[in-house]
Amino acid sequence: MEGKELKYIKIEADLKEMIFSGKIRPGEKIPSENTLAAEYQVSRQTVRKALNELIHEGYIYPEHGRGTFCSDMIRHKRNSKNIGVIMTYMSDYIFPHVLKGINSVLEKDDYSIILKTTNNSRTVEVRCLEELLKKDIDGFIIEPSKSHIYCKHASLYKKLDEYKIPYVFIQGCYSQMRDTCPHVLMDDEDGGYKITRYLIDRGHKKIAGVFKSDDSQGQNRHKGYVRALNEAGLNYDPDSVIWYYTEDRKIHPYTSVKKMIETHKKPDAIVCYNDQIALYVIKAITDCGLKVPDDISVTGYDDFRLANSFGLQLTTIRHPQEKLGELAADMLIDMLKNGNGERNIVIHPEIVEGNSVR
Repeated sequence: MEGKELKYIKIEADLKEMIFSGKIRPGEKIPSENTLAAEYQVSRQTVRKALNELIHEGYIYPEHGRGTFCSDMIRHKRNSKNIGVIMTYMSDYIFPHVLKGINSVLEKDDYSIILKTTNNSRTVEVRCLEELLKKDIDGFIIEPSKSHIYCKHASLYKKLDEYKIPYVFIQGCYSQMRDTCPHVLMDDEDGGYKITRYLIDRGHKKIAGVFKSDDSQGQNRHKGYVRALNEAGLNYDPDSVIWYYTEDRKIHPYTSVKKMIETHKKPDAIVCYNDQIALYVIKAITDCGLKVPDDISVTGYDDFRLANSFGLQLTTIRHPQEKLGELAADMLIDMLKNGNGERNIVIHPEIVEGNSVR
């Protein structure tokens, strides 16, 4: 039963991909049940289940005695005054402020937001795009999920281009789209460089790092960290770098820092991917009986105002959260009014000094 279920899901996903990529266009006939059953080596019942799902979702429609056809499901009037906003986490400390900035600009032109969140899941991002493509949407602001990983659903973005629906990436951008798609980003490599250089200038030499591996921000902050070490003539030690994924962000940084200290590989400073991770790192340090910054200095990223813990105010990188949202919305409004040109904005980082560095 499990195998049949996987086959049914694959047939449905493959047909969706063919529809969104334009291999099957509106009005064209879908391969017959017999053809699909032979191609996927499954029963007609399994094929019928996939087709029924696509009919229910509006991708295809049956005609008695003729077969099943691709529907013209995507109809955009371009005057709906609706903007689709897709974010990774609504509960994250950054995004409510980003959304506030977006809304402050859009409401001046009487636009409404249709908000979707992905929990940083590629599968959910695809679902959100598919759902919004069925609605009248004038434009999109999108924070991509796991932006360091190659985007396999680029056909959905090509569909936006085909229907002349402008979109702006915010906070991250898929590598294969960075040169062609509008985006508003922080210069995260420069941020990683500046915060590491700050530690080096204060005499730190054994500097560890904790970085997120599945988004472009983490990769770029790591690049800046490496550049600062190399520039100062300090050796880069892969064993002093902790990489974590979205799914293990609450556990892996904490346990890895504890292990680093308990195995007598204690650094004198730790550069953290963001302020939330810095709080987990500080807890690991204090649970080992050490103090920040007396024994180990810690830096964050994003300037999270509630990142006061253990009597500390983090030294961090300022993140202009609301301004980021305003810039993305301004760019999108300009694209809607003046055409879809290639453009991008890069925000340069600034250090915010706290008392977490000795």
